[in-house]
Amino acid sequence: MAYQSINPYNGETLKSFDAQTDGQLETALATAAACFEKWRQTTFAHRADVVAKAAALMREQSESLARLVTLEMGKLIAQSRGEVALSADILDYYAQHAEHFLAPEHLIPSTGEAMVVSEPLGVLFGVQPWNFPYYQLARFAAPNLMAGNVVMVKHASCVPQCALAFEKLWLDAGAPVGAYTNLLISHDQVNHVIDDARIKGVALTGSAEAGKSVAARAGLNLKKSTMELGGSDAFIVLDDADLDKTVEWAVWAKMNNNGQCCVAAKRFIVVDQLADQFLEKFSAALALLTPGDPMEASTTLGPLSTEAALQHLLEQVDQAVAGGAIVLTGGKRIDRTGAFMQPTILTHLKPDNPAYNEEFFGPVALFFRVKDEGEAVILANDSNYGLGGSIFTQDIEWGKFVASRIETGMVFINHPTWTTPDLPFGGIKNSGYGRELSNLGIQEFINKKLIRVDAIDTSA
Repeated sequence: MAYQSINPYNGETLKSFDAQTDGQLETALATAAACFEKWRQTTFAHRADVVAKAAALMREQSESLARLVTLEMGKLIAQSRGEVALSADILDYYAQHAEHFLAPEHLIPSTGEAMVVSEPLGVLFGVQPWNFPYYQLARFAAPNLMAGNVVMVKHASCVPQCALAFEKLWLDAGAPVGAYTNLLISHDQVNHVIDDARIKGVALTGSAEAGKSVAARAGLNLKKSTMELGGSDAFIVLDDADLDKTVEWAVWAKMNNNGQCCVAAKRFIVVDQLADQFLEKFSAALALLTPGDPMEASTTLGPLSTEAALQHLLEQVDQAVAGGAIVLTGGKRIDRTGAFMQPTILTHLKPDNPAYNEEFFGPVALFFRVKDEGEAVILANDSNYGLGGSIFTQDIEWGKFVASRIETGMVFINHPTWTTPDLPFGGIKNSGYGRELSNLGIQEFINKKLIRVDAIDTSA
């Protein structure tokens, strides 16, 4: 596998990296396993010092770290800075709360004493995507390092400089060699790592197809896994929504990270009463986005992450049209250097259109008109995915009721699906299983060990 930094804004190859040899991989595995035996014995206070130091370094180096994201995958520079800040917040969150989250739980058995203690599993392996090059790593590394595990990560091949920069943060923060290990390895070597007896758990964030492959391999080895996969989030607009505010959020929900987000709004489901007005305002707002250099503050539309990502999205649009969809706006490549695509709205998608159940990972919105909230719920749930979703209404109690009927891992009311350190993140159906972030995220790769003390019979 070639690890290359290619600037999607201009196609320039920045750096290339060789994949690690099998011998180098074996050394890394042995180092991580040896590190775990020491790291697991460290105190929460010591781990917190290291993790908090890594957070502080992220903030100190915010500009250089953000520029790497923008150079490697084209994210607007302001959003790249925001990702660095969010990642540092995640590190701090677990440094502050991990000990409380993993405190022994004292039970009340019928006789004697009992408690459940939380112990680390060992060396964990994560396969991570390119769309949030630091955030994805932070939410895997921070809770597990605080829990006493050590982690090895195979990052996406198009963001190797971000991967190496994040690894360096841990070394600079005082983590021992082997606590956090970046792996530049091939797909075949990924299977080798999952098979290795020293690996005790596997986490993947990526596509449903990647999830099937990695989960199957982990299952073959009877190893715990978590899967955060794709999404086709519904953005539901009820008939009492504040239309102007809702359209502002619709643009953000679709175009944050240029639509390259698992929880980006992908299906816009609008009740008939507001559908025409919403569509008019939404189309006009998307038309105002300005393509350009993502390093410039004036740019509001960046490139897709790679040329391959652009070509895949264009093919999806063509196939949707062949299946009966109508392109309301956009649908084409922008005629300029770089992997730029027009913001696109597709309408008239029927269940027999292959695009109906696909994830569009980019600036493509699927628009659906429905009679009422009942039809909106049915349509929202008619998906192979179940990651997130959002509902817009001025009646909060009504919004909560509608949210209770949506089959996803997350539902937001009057805000697009999003993430913060203290909120659990994850989905159901083809969007995967397991949770990251919050108290739930640190519990995934933990041995919940029961310690039972029998009552002593002193009657004799």
